[in-house]
Amino acid sequence: MSSDIILLADQRPRCGWVHDDPACIAYHDREWGTPVHDDRTLFEFLILEGMQAGLSWRTILRKRAAFHAAFDGFDPARVAALDEAKITELLHNPGIIRNRLKVKAAVTNARAFLQVQAALGGFDAYVWSFVSGRARVNAWRTLAEVPTESAASRAMSADMKRRGFKFVGPTICYAFMQAVGMVNDHLVDCFRHPKMEGR
Repeated sequence: MSSDIILLADQRPRCGWVHDDPACIAYHDREWGTPVHDDRTLFEFLILEGMQAGLSWRTILRKRAAFHAAFDGFDPARVAALDEAKITELLHNPGIIRNRLKVKAAVTNARAFLQVQAALGGFDAYVWSFVSGRARVNAWRTLAEVPTESAASRAMSADMKRRGFKFVGPTICYAFMQAVGMVNDHLVDCFRHPKMEGR
């Protein structure tokens, strides 16, 4: 078994990045790598991945509930309608990442998200088109093998930027793809890897 696999009290092998953090364990076990086809959930991860830029995912997970409240349950129409006064209010909210560029990007991205929905019939079909509608199952044995971007994430990044999205570089797009199950990057020895096969 890879040294990048962690065994906790329940003895189930997990990807080593979870460490022993309860929030990371729950996220790893229940969400990360599970294919998502719900537009609102996809929007949530789009916002959270943008907020994570330069920070640890653990930080974002710990603030997730606060983000949910601050961004109206990740309702893209409501986020798209936020004005400068509301943005200023959010920048005084200690529960979220108080970065003006990221908060403004969330509003910009909500507007671009709605435009994609209107033009293409849904955000789900749009993002999944970059992997031809089917999750890519990888077979990494160590964390060092897991890439930070791919040809698909570069294509997604370029197209999203063209459509006006912000904080959607190839690395952020790849992290988004991992989160919503467009790629299965659980290590092969992780108990979650086979559960994702064929999703």
